[in-house]
Amino acid sequence: MKHIITVLFAAGFVAALSSGCDQQYTTYSDAEYVMFTDTMSVNMVLQDQEYFAVPVAATTACDYDRNFGVEIIDKNSKAIEGLHYRLQSNTITIPAGNRATEVRVYPAYGMFESGDTLNFSLRLVMPQQLKWDLYGDTTHVKMVKSCPFLLDDFTGWCLVTSMFLNSYPGVENQSLQRLVRVTKDPSKEHTVILHDWLFTGYDVTLTFDPSDPANPIVSMDPDQVLSDTDSVFGQPHGDGKILVSSSPANLSYFNACDRFVSLWILAYVEDLGTMYGTVGTFYNILEWISDEEAELLQGGSSM
Repeated sequence: MKHIITVLFAAGFVAALSSGCDQQYTTYSDAEYVMFTDTMSVNMVLQDQEYFAVPVAATTACDYDRNFGVEIIDKNSKAIEGLHYRLQSNTITIPAGNRATEVRVYPAYGMFESGDTLNFSLRLVMPQQLKWDLYGDTTHVKMVKSCPFLLDDFTGWCLVTSMFLNSYPGVENQSLQRLVRVTKDPSKEHTVILHDWLFTGYDVTLTFDPSDPANPIVSMDPDQVLSDTDSVFGQPHGDGKILVSSSPANLSYFNACDRFVSLWILAYVEDLGTMYGTVGTFYNILEWISDEEAELLQGGSSM
């Protein structure tokens, strides 16, 4: 969209006979349009957040303030105005000499349940000639709750469901699930140690990156030992160790609200530091549970 507008501005500069706000001389290339910058606005709702902004843009600047109304479209909305959010104002202003402004939305963090994704729509109330049919005058606003990241929330008991164990249970696993203990790694920030993760005697580390609430990713350092090949395959291969790292082809992420990790791993075997063979790419779900839940699982299963 930025590229299209830039072309229009360039064409208007050459061809226009006067300002784009002078309707007497307006051509297509310098026509005045006002719109939301995106037809879908996705916003994280954070605990300490005051508001988020939905940007509005105009194709021309004028030498006077331009005022527009903002209408909430209730149809198909899951968010309730006054309960889940409120607008700062039902009017916006593009100041003289500017091409942009914003609609400020104040979300009510405490009214969002864990994992909530709520939406509503907005429409610009303005003269019809300012509506650009290519982009319209509405936007859909999506609000996604994001809980604060606390490393302590990802320690304690963890229930692992692993497609690796489904394919290669080895000599000790009887199902694709495994209950493990998790502790902080004192040597690395935002990192935990998964003790006896998929096989007894082999710990691995998992690192969280909470810097972008909209992209809460996790990763595993490469070349961690998952198990020995004899215990899994029944015979030695390569150096005799199955190594593991994050899958470079799949995104792994965490959810701070529901305390789980969606993890893709790449398992492989090396021989004297060179690739011997790839075992495969496997999906895993890690769910942190309470001591009481862990006790019930330990007493009622063979994990």
